[in-house]
Amino acid sequence: MIDQVMDATKTVETCDSIQGFLIYHSYGGGTGSGFTSLLLQRLSTHFGKKSKLHLPIYPSPQVSSAVVEPYNAVLSTHGSIEHAECAFLIDNTACYEICQRNLDVERPSYSNLNRIIVQVISALTASLRYEGSLNVDLCEFQTNLVPFPRIHFPLTSYAPILSYNKVNHEVISVEQITDNVFDSKSQMIKCNPLTGKYMACCLLYRGDVVPKEINAAVTRIKSNREVQFVDWCP
Repeated sequence: MIDQVMDATKTVETCDSIQGFLIYHSYGGGTGSGFTSLLLQRLSTHFGKKSKLHLPIYPSPQVSSAVVEPYNAVLSTHGSIEHAECAFLIDNTACYEICQRNLDVERPSYSNLNRIIVQVISALTASLRYEGSLNVDLCEFQTNLVPFPRIHFPLTSYAPILSYNKVNHEVISVEQITDNVFDSKSQMIKCNPLTGKYMACCLLYRGDVVPKEINAAVTRIKSNREVQFVDWCP
């Protein structure tokens, strides 16, 4: 199967200016972990100078479908360290809790989780698909968010996440959105960022947003003692 996939990637050679590859897969499944690890290795061999950004999904006990998911996740992470430039992690556990807390879905299904994941990916790649004054490409993601080659697992967050019943009644400001992004309840990974410090940060806003409001919100975040950045990073 890997030979057929690599044959398909030969169409890349006809592109005028390819930026890199976006790879979507799960860490828990056998194909998502084992086959994707091999694919990343082959892409590194044939397209070593091109960026390889991938969006892996970590398994969750709440919606587990196989006993070997933890083993697949651990082994596949090694391939991500060696053969990917940047990996935007998404955790099924965090998405599961967001569905229950923000969307009022008592028992989320795979469809509910996938809708959140797709929304996050759409926001992440919006600057690649639409014109804008502050758009970024794949290389800029890697340059801004990866301080060291092997430390390339950014913490992904998304806000606001509102249910259908609340969306027409809520008035969200740029300041609120920025505050919510740094809240652990909006994270796509189940962890506590307050136990460490941020080395880099990239905020992507969609819609009719005034840059002045963004600058004011970012300045306020920098003065927040709970959100701490390392001293050696600008």
